[in-house]
Amino acid sequence: MKEASFMKYKRVVISRYGGPEVLQVVEDEIPEPGAGEARVKILAAGVAWGDILKREGFGIGARPPFTPGYDIVGIVDRLGEGVSTLSVGQTVAALPLVGGYAEYMCLPASNLVPVPSGLDAAEAVCLVMNYVVAHQMLHRAARVKAGERVLIHSAAGGVGTALLQLGKLADLEMYGTASSGKHELIADLGGIPIDYRVEDFVERILALTGDGVDAVFDPIGGSHAWRSYRALRKGGRLVVYGAHTAVKNGMVKVISGLILNRAIDLIPDNKRVLNYGITQPKYSQPDWCRDDLLMSLDLLAQGKIKPIIAERIPLVEARRAHELLEGGKALGKVVLICET
Repeated sequence: MKEASFMKYKRVVISRYGGPEVLQVVEDEIPEPGAGEARVKILAAGVAWGDILKREGFGIGARPPFTPGYDIVGIVDRLGEGVSTLSVGQTVAALPLVGGYAEYMCLPASNLVPVPSGLDAAEAVCLVMNYVVAHQMLHRAARVKAGERVLIHSAAGGVGTALLQLGKLADLEMYGTASSGKHELIADLGGIPIDYRVEDFVERILALTGDGVDAVFDPIGGSHAWRSYRALRKGGRLVVYGAHTAVKNGMVKVISGLILNRAIDLIPDNKRVLNYGITQPKYSQPDWCRDDLLMSLDLLAQGKIKPIIAERIPLVEARRAHELLEGGKALGKVVLICET
């Protein structure tokens, strides 16, 4: 319908770098899909640490003004010329990396993954990045095996809870760091909680295991990664991702941390340091990302995983969503809900 182009939609825009206060809701004309594209009416968008990093000016490929938003689930409401693989009304998921905090978005049809009918959109959007990241770190980076021990930092967060659920399916022995108020959740998901605020997690891991763990998943980076490395047993793998330290300590600390990781990896002790980010496989191994998401959606449909949602927040309250995530009190994934 031609008149659709005069309809308005809401999206969140970052016009300058800064804190949560720079998130502004604006209204624009609904975009029209180009050739090979589909327009998606977004139902749910994930809130990620990557959004916060980009908001603060540490992200790649996101200069103001821009709309943040790594992951979405929605309904196809218009097809561009030449699109025959999708149908109007079909539920789909995508990992656009930017642009997801909006009521509508146009994307290449090839980037959209079908979502099984009957799934909750907020739960499904948790899989698009968090569970794909968790799966790839476990099985494509660390290459874990049944019976191995793993240490998961920020274990009560969106990726942390995904690692715990997928780790349980992989028959891993799991340990997770978090503040004491989050320990019940970690235990419920099959992990042994460690209070990083009152315990030295390296000493605690060595006391619990005798010789350390086979893999550590560290979203903090910087000097924290060196302590994670010390928790590894011989042949262990440290996977560093997320760069949470950038928000508090700046990009210089992140870069110095990456240099430190490289230096640690050169130590001849049969341990590995692996730096992981979803952006690289999204472009270099798109089939991996698609296959891993389809597998995760199948696990959700079968009831084998249950994403932990910290809160469902209206799109227009994106600022509060960022404040919640940055405050460190969120259990699981923060999700924005579009009420169009």
